Amino acid sequence: MQPDLHHGLLEWRILLAGRRAVLKGTLGLGLGLATAPAVAQIQDDPAAIRPKEGDLLVRVGDSTVRPLTPEDVSPGAQPTVAWPMDPATSTVRSGSRFNRVILVRVDADTLSAETKPAAADGIVAYAVICTHAGCDVADWLAEEQLLYCSCHSSKFDPKDRARVVDGPAPRSLPALPLRIVDRRLVVAKPFTTRVGFESG
Repeated sequence: MQPDLHHGLLEWRILLAGRRAVLKGTLGLGLGLATAPAVAQIQDDPAAIRPKEGDLLVRVGDSTVRPLTPEDVSPGAQPTVAWPMDPATSTVRSGSRFNRVILVRVDADTLSAETKPAAADGIVAYAVICTHAGCDVADWLAEEQLLYCSCHSSKFDPKDRARVVDGPAPRSLPALPLRIVDRRLVVAKPFTTRVGFESG
């Protein structure tokens, strides 16, 4: 190959590679700008904001949005699924399914040392989202005293930080620490870990 022709082909390849990089960068920037308003909108939506300290809890599907009390979560009963609610504005934080929590009441003496500080009168709250594939952990295995995700059979122990007892879930369910104020269940702190699941 003649030197001039080789040099010309090399310049052409560099130019082409540069244009591809610019196009990819522009496309990425465009996608980022396109999704930015949606992300900002979610972050600004009070109903989608993650639970905050001081939030109350209301049962999912309760049109009266009555704040839950410890008496509403019975020992040994089916878990209660709830939304957090801003007490100042009565905004139910139902704008994201990642805000739903599952409440279970167990014997307080059976709670692990790490779990007790997040419990209120034996009541513990965990994110409903399974850490494996994002299904809802909505079932209760009464005999085993375990939370159960029926999608892929993961089991979680609510007495011990919702650690994985069985199944493919890679980590515990995030806990939502609780306290009792004026006989109502109140969020004591935000979720202890990131709410979410493994993709793919």
